[in-house]
Formats: sequence, structure tokens, C-alpha cells
Amino acid sequence: MKFKQGNSNPELEDLFTNLLKNLGEDPSREGLVKTPSRAAKAMQFLTSGYHQDINKILNDAIFDENYDEMVIVKDIEFYSLCEHHILPFWGRCHVGYLPESRIVGLSKIPRLVDMFSRRLQVQERLTREIAEALETALDPRGVAVVIEGQHLCMMARGVQKQAPKMTTNVMRGTFREDSSTRAEFLRCIQIS
Repeated sequence: MKFKQGNSNPELEDLFTNLLKNLGEDPSREGLVKTPSRAAKAMQFLTSGYHQDINKILNDAIFDENYDEMVIVKDIEFYSLCEHHILPFWGRCHVGYLPESRIVGLSKIPRLVDMFSRRLQVQERLTREIAEALETALDPRGVAVVIEGQHLCMMARGVQKQAPKMTTNVMRGTFREDSSTRAEFLRCIQIS
């Protein structure tokens, strides 16, 4: 079912009302009366990536250009939900590519990161999906994606450790095959 931004879904609201009841709360309590509606809208926003289309995101912003040096967009913040606990994880995404003959508009890379992160995710898949989308759209000589994430499921429950960050990467094409290209990318984003 497709949800429109801003409109709440009655079925989802009912689920949150029942969740509150099952937690031992009173959904009619003053502070909780609007919580099911707010929570439903928040969940719809946090999972809105399911209802986005890569082609609409790229929006004809792929251009033929005689440029063959590394393009990097770093420190793209993202927020996602862990599919195992439905708890947030967040961090920074760094994306690089080596154009063959096509480039993409600068804002489109963060939009792709948002689209894939606004789903129930695991960080490993998120990293791969971003790389695959750019590889398919641009047919570059190489794509590199590195994500550094912090996971509330690890911080607030489970092992309850605050400092660890998870780093995942996907290297394709020249970034995978040529260690000097990979090293240049990692130097540029300052990941060792």
C-alpha cells in the first residue's frame, strides 16, 4: 500500500494503538492521544524509500561529459531502521565513482542514499544497493561506497556499547581491481 507524505494510515494508527495497550499504557491518556497518528506518520516517512523510483530520483540528471577523474560525495548523513529490531541506525555515507563518459547531478547521490536508507535495512545491504544503483545508472569504470553507522539496537539494548561504529564498503570495477585507486578514494574520505 502506498502512503502519501503527511496523511496518516488508519490501519497503521490502529497498530500503534494496540502496541500502546500491549505495553500496558492507556492510549486515551492525554500525552498519548495523538501518539498513534504521529507514530504512523513517522513510520511512513522512515520507510518512504519503498515508494520511490530510482528513475524519478535521477530525473534526467545523467549527463554525457568528457570527464574521467574520480568524483566523490562524502559525509552524506543518513537515517535508517534496522530490520531486526526496527530501531534506528544512522551515520555517514561516502560515495565515489570513476566516470566512463556519464556523470550524475550532485544532489542525486544523496537522494539515492535517502531512498535506500528509508526502508527496513541492514547496513551491508544499504551499502550494496547504493553502489548497484549508481553502477546501473552510470556504467562507470568503478563505484565505491563506504558507510559508517551507529546502531541503536547495539547502544540501547543488547550489548549496550556506545562507541562502536560499523563500517561497510562496496568496491566495484577499478576501485576493487586497482589498490592505488581504492587507496586514493579512502584517503579522500579519510578512512584507513
